[in-house]
Amino acid sequence: MLEKSAKIYVAGHHGLVGSAIWNNLLQRGYTNLVGKSHKELDLLDGVAVKRFFDEEQPDAVVLAAAHVGGIMANLQYRADFIYQNLQIQQNVIGESFRHGVKKLLFLGSTCIYPREAPQPMKEEVLLTSPLEYTNEPYAIAKIAGLKMCESFNLQYGTNYIAVMPTNLYGPNDNFHLENSHVLPAMIRKVYLAKCLNEGDWEAVRKDINLRPVEGVNGNNTNKEILAKLAKFGITPEAVTLWGTGKPLREFLWSEEMADASVHVLLNVDFKDTYKEGEKEVRNCHINVGTGKELSIRELAEKIVKEIGFKGELRWDVSKPDGTLRKLTDVAKLHNLGWHHKVEIDEGIHRLYEWYLKGICINHQTI
Repeated sequence: MLEKSAKIYVAGHHGLVGSAIWNNLLQRGYTNLVGKSHKELDLLDGVAVKRFFDEEQPDAVVLAAAHVGGIMANLQYRADFIYQNLQIQQNVIGESFRHGVKKLLFLGSTCIYPREAPQPMKEEVLLTSPLEYTNEPYAIAKIAGLKMCESFNLQYGTNYIAVMPTNLYGPNDNFHLENSHVLPAMIRKVYLAKCLNEGDWEAVRKDINLRPVEGVNGNNTNKEILAKLAKFGITPEAVTLWGTGKPLREFLWSEEMADASVHVLLNVDFKDTYKEGEKEVRNCHINVGTGKELSIRELAEKIVKEIGFKGELRWDVSKPDGTLRKLTDVAKLHNLGWHHKVEIDEGIHRLYEWYLKGICINHQTI
C-alpha cells in the first residue's frame, strides 16, 4: 500500500482516464501528485523525460498517456500509432526503472486481443492468433508495454501492473468528429443533427466555435457549415454512421476505470496477477470492464432517444465495422476485489449532460 504522502506521477493527467485517475487519487487523500501537460513535457523526448524523473523522483507512476483514436485515425496514421506509443512507453517505463519507482500502473486497451478471440476474452488469449488489421500497430505497441512490465518484474523484481480497459467514455472525452471514439462521436453527431433539425443555428455555432470542424467554425455561413457537417454524416434529416451497426461493444464509464485503476495501484501486487508455481509466467495483465455488451445500433438508438433527435438513423455499410465482438472476461478483476456500478443508460445521460454543460460554460466565457 502506498503511503498518503507518496509522490505519484500521472502521465497523461489531462486525458480522459488520466484526469479521472488524478481526481480519484485526490478523493482518496493522495495529494502529492505530479502532472505535466504535453507542452511542459514531451514524453517522446527521452532526454526531457530523464530530466523530469531526475528532478521529481516519483514513488509511483501511472502511465495513462498514449496516442489514441478511432478506426479512421488508426487506419490512416499507422506509423504514428506504433512509433509514438512505443516511444512513450520506452521512456516512461525505462526511467521509472532507472529511478527505482516502487509501483507502476500501465494502461493498455482490449484491442490487444486477437480479432477472432473467443468471447468473452480472457487474459490468456493474448497472442494466440492474428490481430484486427485496422488497429494492429496500436495493439502491438500496447502488447509491448504490458510485456515490458511483465519482463521487468520477472528479471528485476519490480512491481509494475498492466490493466487493459474496454471502450471508455466520460468527462473530458474527445468529441472530434473523425478522431474520437465511437460513443462521444455519436453523441456529438446526433446533437448537431438535432440542432439542425430544429433550426437552432445558435446552438450549432456555439458547438463548432468550441470544437471547429476542419477549420469551419461559427463564423462560417450556414451553407459552409451544412456542407462540412454533411461530410461527417450530419444533416437536418438524418445521422449516418459507419458500418452495419451489428458489432457488439462493451463500454465503461471513465471514472469507474479510474476507480478500478487506483484500486489496482493501491491493493494489487505483481504476485497477485498469476498463479503461484507456474513454469511460464505470462498474461499477468488485468482486464477492466463491465462484462456486458450491446450492439452499435442499440447504442445509437439509446443516444438518439436521450438527445431527442427526431430525424433518421442511417448506416453506411461501405465503411468498415471493425471487430465484430470485443467483450472482456472480468473474472480476474472481480477476484481482485473490484466491480463496476454505472450502467450504459446512466452513462449516456451523464456524458450528454457534461457535453451540454461544457458548451454553455465556454459560450459564456467567449
